[in-house]
Amino acid sequence: MDAKAFGQKGEAAAARYYLDRGCRLLAHNYRTRMGELDLVLLDGETVVIAEVKSRSETSRGPAAGAVGPAKQRRVILAAQRFLQQSGLSEHPVRFDVVEVTPATGGGLLVHCIRSAFEL
Repeated sequence: MDAKAFGQKGEAAAARYYLDRGCRLLAHNYRTRMGELDLVLLDGETVVIAEVKSRSETSRGPAAGAVGPAKQRRVILAAQRFLQQSGLSEHPVRFDVVEVTPATGGGLLVHCIRSAFEL
Protein backbone atom coordinates (compact mmCIF):
# COMPACT_ATOMS: atom_id res chain seq x y z
CA MET A 1 0.00 0.00 0.00
CA ASP A 2 1.42 3.40 -0.92
CA ALA A 3 1.87 6.22 1.61
CA LYS A 4 -1.14 8.23 0.38
CA ALA A 5 -3.50 5.25 0.67
CA PHE A 6 -2.14 4.39 4.11
CA GLY A 7 -2.61 8.03 5.17
CA GLN A 8 -6.24 7.95 4.03
CA LYS A 9 -6.84 4.72 5.96
CA GLY A 10 -5.19 6.32 8.97
CA GLU A 11 -7.47 9.37 8.81
CA ALA A 12 -10.52 7.12 8.51
CA ALA A 13 -9.37 5.10 11.54
CA ALA A 14 -8.79 8.30 13.52
CA ALA A 15 -12.26 9.59 12.61
CA ARG A 16 -13.80 6.29 13.77
CA TYR A 17 -11.83 6.57 17.02
CA TYR A 18 -13.46 9.93 17.79
CA LEU A 19 -16.93 8.98 16.54
CA ASP A 20 -16.88 5.87 18.74
CA ARG A 21 -16.27 8.19 21.70
CA GLY A 22 -19.29 10.38 20.94
CA CYS A 23 -17.64 13.19 19.00
CA ARG A 24 -19.30 14.77 15.98
CA LEU A 25 -17.27 15.24 12.78
CA LEU A 26 -17.43 18.85 11.55
CA ALA A 27 -14.82 18.78 8.77
CA HIS A 28 -12.34 16.44 7.12
CA ASN A 29 -9.31 17.75 5.21
CA TYR A 30 -10.37 21.38 5.65
CA ARG A 31 -8.01 23.44 3.48
CA THR A 32 -6.95 27.06 3.72
CA ARG A 33 -3.98 28.84 2.22
CA MET A 34 -2.39 28.65 5.69
CA GLY A 35 -2.62 24.88 5.89
CA GLU A 36 -4.90 21.89 6.19
CA LEU A 37 -6.82 20.43 9.12
CA ASP A 38 -7.08 16.65 8.97
CA LEU A 39 -10.11 16.33 11.27
CA VAL A 40 -12.28 18.90 13.03
CA LEU A 41 -14.70 17.48 15.58
CA LEU A 42 -16.98 18.58 18.37
CA ASP A 43 -16.48 16.85 21.73
CA GLY A 44 -19.30 18.25 23.84
CA GLU A 45 -18.69 22.01 23.57
CA THR A 46 -14.99 21.63 22.75
CA VAL A 47 -13.77 21.91 19.17
CA VAL A 48 -11.12 19.25 18.59
CA ILE A 49 -8.53 19.79 15.87
CA ALA A 50 -6.90 16.43 15.21
CA GLU A 51 -3.64 16.20 13.27
CA VAL A 52 -3.37 12.62 12.05
CA LYS A 53 0.05 11.09 11.43
CA SER A 54 0.10 7.65 9.88
CA ARG A 55 3.28 5.62 9.68
CA SER A 56 3.46 2.28 7.91
CA GLU A 57 6.67 1.49 9.77
CA THR A 58 7.77 2.59 13.22
CA SER A 59 11.48 2.67 12.36
CA ARG A 60 11.08 6.33 11.33
CA GLY A 61 10.25 7.24 14.92
CA PRO A 62 6.98 8.26 16.51
CA ALA A 63 4.54 9.89 14.12
CA ALA A 64 3.86 12.68 16.62
CA GLY A 65 7.47 13.79 16.17
CA ALA A 66 6.47 15.02 12.71
CA VAL A 67 4.29 17.74 14.29
CA GLY A 68 6.98 20.26 15.17
CA PRO A 69 6.62 23.99 15.89
CA ALA A 70 6.27 25.03 12.22
CA LYS A 71 3.52 22.46 11.59
CA GLN A 72 1.80 23.48 14.82
CA ARG A 73 1.75 27.14 13.68
CA ARG A 74 0.17 26.17 10.34
CA VAL A 75 -2.46 24.04 12.08
CA ILE A 76 -3.25 26.85 14.53
CA LEU A 77 -3.64 29.41 11.72
CA ALA A 78 -5.91 27.09 9.76
CA ALA A 79 -7.90 26.35 12.93
CA GLN A 80 -8.39 30.05 13.63
CA ARG A 81 -9.74 30.49 10.10
CA PHE A 82 -12.09 27.52 10.50
CA LEU A 83 -13.37 28.79 13.85
CA GLN A 84 -14.08 32.26 12.42
CA GLN A 85 -15.85 30.92 9.33
CA SER A 86 -17.94 28.39 11.25
CA GLY A 87 -19.01 30.69 14.08
CA LEU A 88 -17.31 28.51 16.69
CA SER A 89 -14.64 30.98 17.82
CA GLU A 90 -16.16 31.24 21.31
CA HIS A 91 -15.84 27.49 21.93
CA PRO A 92 -12.87 25.98 23.76
CA VAL A 93 -10.38 24.36 21.40
CA ARG A 94 -8.18 21.30 21.87
CA PHE A 95 -5.35 20.25 19.55
CA ASP A 96 -4.75 16.50 19.45
CA VAL A 97 -2.15 14.50 17.54
CA VAL A 98 -3.31 11.06 16.49
CA GLU A 99 -0.72 8.41 15.62
CA VAL A 100 -1.87 5.56 13.41
CA THR A 101 0.41 2.56 12.92
CA PRO A 102 -0.06 -1.03 11.77
CA ALA A 103 -1.17 -3.36 14.56
CA THR A 104 0.54 -6.69 15.07
CA GLY A 105 -1.53 -9.29 13.25
CA GLY A 106 -3.31 -6.78 11.01
CA GLY A 107 -5.53 -3.78 11.43
CA LEU A 108 -4.49 -0.37 12.67
CA LEU A 109 -3.46 0.90 16.08
CA VAL A 110 -4.74 4.40 16.95
CA HIS A 111 -3.04 6.38 19.71
CA CYS A 112 -4.45 9.81 20.58
CA ILE A 113 -2.29 12.42 22.28
CA ARG A 114 -4.88 14.80 23.72
CA SER A 115 -3.97 18.47 24.06
CA ALA A 116 -0.66 17.85 22.26
CA PHE A 117 -0.21 21.61 21.77
CA GLU A 118 -2.08 24.85 22.47
CA LEU A 119 -3.05 28.10 20.80
